[in-house]
Amino acid sequence: MPILKYTTKVEAAKTAMEIQKCLADHGANAILNEYDDEGYIIALSFTMKINDRDISFRLPSDWRPVLEVLKQDPKVPERCCTQEQALRVAWRIIKTWVEAQMAFIETRMVRMEQVFLPYVVMPDGGTLSDKILKDPRFLLKN
Repeated sequence: MPILKYTTKVEAAKTAMEIQKCLADHGANAILNEYDDEGYIIALSFTMKINDRDISFRLPSDWRPVLEVLKQDPKVPERCCTQEQALRVAWRIIKTWVEAQMAFIETRMVRMEQVFLPYVVMPDGGTLSDKILKDPRFLLKN
């Protein structure tokens, strides 16, 4: 089965704006688009007040592995195997994930900080998940 949203025609910038609206509707008080040297959005950073403190989060997007998955799937037409399409797909997947997480939060099964914990920005500017992956002291045992 092909990757989720592989046929989307919605531009990455439009999807990023939809994600921003979703985040703002759920309490984000600052949102920043981060761009690469080619002008593509590579992350959304946002701040939310949690327990009377502003906490920063960073949701990354990397189109490169998405493109590889598209290219490797024989069911995906060649016209969908481009950098532009991979960008669109990556952001649509993130949007779907954010909306699902917000529904999870709205049901009060989890709190905002639980869902977005891997994306908390650490003092060095990286995320908690970056730190866990890079620092052997944080490796999880199998």
